[in-house]
Amino acid sequence: MMLAQAVPLACSLALWLATRSGLASLPLLYATVVAVGAAWAFDSPSRAALLPTLVARDAFPRAVTIAATNQALAFTTGPALCGWVIAAADVASVYAVQAGLIAASLVALALMGTRRRAAAGGVVSLAAIREGLAFVRRNPVVLGCMTLDMFAVIFGGAAALLPIYATDILRVGPRGYGLLTSSLELGALVMSLALTILPPIRRAGVALLAAVSVYGLTTIVFGLSRWFPLSVLAYMTVGMADQVSVVMRSTAIQLSTPDALRGRVSSVNMIFIGASNQLGAAESGFVAALTSAPFSVVSGGVASLLVLGIVAGALPELRRYRIDGAAA
Repeated sequence: MMLAQAVPLACSLALWLATRSGLASLPLLYATVVAVGAAWAFDSPSRAALLPTLVARDAFPRAVTIAATNQALAFTTGPALCGWVIAAADVASVYAVQAGLIAASLVALALMGTRRRAAAGGVVSLAAIREGLAFVRRNPVVLGCMTLDMFAVIFGGAAALLPIYATDILRVGPRGYGLLTSSLELGALVMSLALTILPPIRRAGVALLAAVSVYGLTTIVFGLSRWFPLSVLAYMTVGMADQVSVVMRSTAIQLSTPDALRGRVSSVNMIFIGASNQLGAAESGFVAALTSAPFSVVSGGVASLLVLGIVAGALPELRRYRIDGAAA
């Protein structure tokens, strides 16, 4: 993780120096974006694998919720803070502040201790990758979580069609489009805060299946709605259900995976997540082009519910999964 975080630190310093000296260019910006993206491919699975070594099993769902809340707050406040720094100083100052924050995170990471260390997993190889994939196939809880995540996002995602809804269906213009897009994040943030206050959910499998069902149903409501307040409420509920799903999936996957395989399984999970986001946008646009935007969204919600039924029926272990390990 420290090596992966060193890459954005170096990129921030390079952009700061280039901006201050007047040497900033589009190729340099593209190069730093590629470098940071490559570092993220290592950092994200490592971060996911680290969390279970820091907290006890019973506290893990709340730790995941807090991490998700922090991420949502960062995504919400980050652009605003950048704009404030640019207005108060200049663009170079943004890169300097970013470098300082990354350096502070590296210090915190260096001082961090874990409750236990994972057994040595061996060198990175094709055999190691196959081992991670084999574990996913063998473990019905992990397989079910990843399958639900991938296909619910592929079929149920409506984000790519929001401009059409704002312009042609709801006719609310740019401001309405902004409210629609922010309602999803607002719902996720509200649910994150609620999950940090409420008692931990023990029956994670049931909670995950319920969240995906609400996700699919409210996606259908959003697709059928022609009244803007109902659309905002439905899309906000989609965000709330998705946040419950994120927390339950992350908890179940991490706690069901041995320490030695956690990094590899997290990498596989990131592939599922990345593929589902891109394929979901493509699927939504393709179906909308052949039919209509409402049909694309509604049929996607129905498909999500069908996938939910198949997974719940084929993998009863997922339905019975509990955080505390007790029999369901």
